[in-house]
Amino acid sequence: MKMGAIPTVSRGTRVVDPVLAGTEPAIRVLAMPADTNPAGDIFGGWIMAQMDLAGGILASRRAGGRVVTVAMNAFEFHHPVYVGDLLSCYGRVVRVGRTSLTLQLEAFAERAAELGQVVKVTEATATFVAVDEQRRPRPVPPLDAPTDAPTPGA
Repeated sequence: MKMGAIPTVSRGTRVVDPVLAGTEPAIRVLAMPADTNPAGDIFGGWIMAQMDLAGGILASRRAGGRVVTVAMNAFEFHHPVYVGDLLSCYGRVVRVGRTSLTLQLEAFAERAAELGQVVKVTEATATFVAVDEQRRPRPVPPLDAPTDAPTPGA
């Protein structure tokens, strides 16, 4: 198994999770008939919304509070998502500014029709800004900020 791959069990079939080293799972949702476009495939806007939700969860955790989406850039749709597919969204923080965070987001579909087949369907870069109770930008803790985690050997 390659470095960073995590063995998982999915629908009774052993698969290798497509998560790259350093990414974090955010959400997993089943694509339903109500989410389709006129052609019968899952609507791209629905996928974008799921990725925005996933990015918001990860950005909020990293920022330590409320965040708002300011940009969803470089969306690339690689493959369609079909009704019954299990969509999993992953992300990682790639940049931390004074009040903003940039995340690389990826979505994978576990095909309902082919058990165990997982396909990368979409990727995007998203920027979020941390905000306070008055919805004004607030500082994001820097990457080297101390944590509450105990020091090894202490």
